[in-house]
Amino acid sequence: MPTYKYSAMSRDGKKVSGVIEGFNQLDAVSKIKDSFSVVLQISEVKEKGKAAQFLSLEVGGNKLNDKAFTLMCSQFSVILRAGIPITRTVELIADKMTDKPLKRILEQVAKDVESGRSLSVSFAERGKKLFPITFLETIHAGEEAGTLDTAFDSISKHYTKQSKMKGKVKGALIYPAFVLVVAIIVVIVLMVKVVPTFTAIFDEYDAELPLPTQMLIAMSDFFQRYWIVMLGVLAAVLLGIKLYGNTETGRLKLAQLQLKLPVLGNIANLNGASQFANTMAMMLNAGLPMTKSVTITSRVMDNYYFSQEVGKCSSKLEEGQTLGRSLKDANCLPAILVDMTAVGEDSGELASTLGMTAEYYDSELEQAIADALAKLEPSILVFLAGFAGFIVVAIYMAMFGMYSAM
Repeated sequence: MPTYKYSAMSRDGKKVSGVIEGFNQLDAVSKIKDSFSVVLQISEVKEKGKAAQFLSLEVGGNKLNDKAFTLMCSQFSVILRAGIPITRTVELIADKMTDKPLKRILEQVAKDVESGRSLSVSFAERGKKLFPITFLETIHAGEEAGTLDTAFDSISKHYTKQSKMKGKVKGALIYPAFVLVVAIIVVIVLMVKVVPTFTAIFDEYDAELPLPTQMLIAMSDFFQRYWIVMLGVLAAVLLGIKLYGNTETGRLKLAQLQLKLPVLGNIANLNGASQFANTMAMMLNAGLPMTKSVTITSRVMDNYYFSQEVGKCSSKLEEGQTLGRSLKDANCLPAILVDMTAVGEDSGELASTLGMTAEYYDSELEQAIADALAKLEPSILVFLAGFAGFIVVAIYMAMFGMYSAM
């Protein structure tokens, strides 16, 4: 997303400057006007060259640490609730922060707040690409409503739940990933090292080999001769998919394909529903307008097809259409989620309804992941055992044939 440098006039008549991200210049101007009354000047910031970017990187990178981030939000909520002034709150958290990128930003934010700048604007300028848009918008809404402690508490709970879900997925994938890697290594070693040893023995005898043995030898020869070609083809395919995914059409098609894959497609659909319900509930609870909540939610959704279709609902909402009707027309999210959204709108309890729906889809997503892993692990083991068995049978058949011919 492009970055824009701007200067603007605040509501109290002061001239301020900073940087902000936006899909285009109009989007950037719209964001600036949320905080400032008049935009005086705006221009796109050109990205640094690769060498300059590399030299400017800190050791350890500039990636948001989920645990440190959620802890920071929790600390903000607790300290602000205790009645500590915002400037002192930022200073206290910055002093105890061990994560280097967050500590650096908090130290800068503390100076900004002390000089009179708002917390949300300072986080947006200093955090740049580090902080998620949901965090920045929720903090801004919390400042506007005077419920900053509640906003931080909401963010902390939201990202703690997301972090736990990611942790469960990663933890569950470790074992099958390990088994898959071992299986691939075993197959390669057998085909390149073990089988050729027996092939040399069989070549010494002028006898016709059984069909399984001939197939095994042909496979081994293919692996030995063309392994470089196979790696090259694999690399070319992956590069082609990557380049195709960088185009607008390719990115959309690949996102749609992801939703249609067996097993994994169901997980992607549930994940999209969970992201929509969780993010919308948090945005609405923070006090953001419906249209803006939908726009922000569309930006944070992982699947690009979902992101585009949900994003289109914003214009329909501006035309006076309900969210439930807009989602039904989009026909991308699960029917239960769409129906619950419509029910929440009719009852005037959309935020709480989406919150309950989010818990349902979180549970369904967790169960779907567990089911997928339960099917994946034995499948890998069965494949490995079957392949090893085929090799043993092929070798023993050839050896028995040789003994009977002697």
